[in-house]
Amino acid sequence: MEKLNWIKVCDQAPYFEEEDGLSWTPIGQNDALTWPELQGLFLRKNVKEVEDYLAYISSHGVTCLRIMLEYCQTENRYFERPVGNFQRNMVQFWDDLFQLCEKYNLRILLTPFDTFWMVRRWNFHPYNARNGGPCKSKWQWLSSPETREVIKNRFAFVINRWGGSGVIFGWDLWNELHPRHNQKRVEGLSDFITDLSTYVRDLEQELYGKTHLQTVSVFAPDLDNHDMHDIVYKHPNLDFASTHFYKQPEIDSPRNTYDAAVTSGAMVNEALLLTPESRPFLDSEHGPISFFRRARRNLPEDFDDNYFLNMQWAHFASGAAGGGMRWPYRHPHTLTHGMRLAQKNLSEFIQLIQWNNFTRINLNDVVKADDPEITVFASGNASQTIIWLMRRPLKNTKASVGKLNNQKLCSISVPNLANGSYRVSIWDTNSGLVEKQILTKTESFLKVEIEFFADNIALAVTAVI
Repeated sequence: MEKLNWIKVCDQAPYFEEEDGLSWTPIGQNDALTWPELQGLFLRKNVKEVEDYLAYISSHGVTCLRIMLEYCQTENRYFERPVGNFQRNMVQFWDDLFQLCEKYNLRILLTPFDTFWMVRRWNFHPYNARNGGPCKSKWQWLSSPETREVIKNRFAFVINRWGGSGVIFGWDLWNELHPRHNQKRVEGLSDFITDLSTYVRDLEQELYGKTHLQTVSVFAPDLDNHDMHDIVYKHPNLDFASTHFYKQPEIDSPRNTYDAAVTSGAMVNEALLLTPESRPFLDSEHGPISFFRRARRNLPEDFDDNYFLNMQWAHFASGAAGGGMRWPYRHPHTLTHGMRLAQKNLSEFIQLIQWNNFTRINLNDVVKADDPEITVFASGNASQTIIWLMRRPLKNTKASVGKLNNQKLCSISVPNLANGSYRVSIWDTNSGLVEKQILTKTESFLKVEIEFFADNIALAVTAVI
């Protein structure tokens, strides 16, 4: 079996590529050890079922899964128990998962702790001092020197056993960083990242002569309540920035799929303004969290499929890497077939762009449509532009997902491009490429005339060399 190349940031663009220079885009979602599609790997109860799942998502353009090393909603998925005793069944699970991901060309954004359930079930966690662990309080996870040492010890075990694998896309060093776990202080969070990041890099460099990418994730609303922007977006030790796209009510409890897309585009734009130009940004967790908790049921499938598609394209077209990573928030915790088709469609569109020189800026408010009913999401540079156009829904209700009742012509003005010839690929986000046009720009903008045949359309504008 051919080994997967490691992933790195492009030398001249805020996107990703393999070591050999081949472009790579994170398309995927969050998954977990206890959810239906991976649970068969634990104790090897149904390895074939898991392999079939990984083969299926790989064939639908998925390149990456975000997974937590342990998932402590229950008592039998702790990675260590007691501290320093790495559970044989969990190690076997990860041995098998790494092997299968290698086979199906899938990578993992790996984060070491399930902090959500770790908070809620702290009384049972092996790191709790009551259970022989190093930490007396969940408010001291990041400030306790003893706890930091066992965190490093966990990383050391993982790096020694699996760290040489290209299956690891990168380390999410800490899931949803928050002052509450640092004695409710922002001061010291940056030092925590520096300490842990340096330890991980030094060990990888010593063992393998190279290092995996690093980030930390944060619950986006917490950025508005605490001064963590520089830590999350600009920390010098991190390679890419990631936040969790939650916002009430547009994303957390959506009444329509239009507002969810507009909010996603605005959140990407804000993040790019705060992130160094050369650093990729992506949303590594989102979904209808409040609706799922309150209603205890799924969003209607056709609505949820459209919500997923709209957030994916708003995220991607606005300048983020990939389509964002959904937390399913469905019973059971799986994505629908419609969501998988949306991922496959995006994976085909990305082939139209030269990512290793796509030094994009957000153009949501710069690219213009002559129809006020059309909302524009765009990013680009002097030679390439990605555009996603979305019709406003007819009614601001859950029943309306922006369906189009009639076709119409629309004119799109694309500034910032250098003079020359451009290929405009018009893309149906359900079925793929519709047509290509060759246009010439000699004035202040490139004018593209399109027939708006659906509730949303994507365009790839690329220079003809």
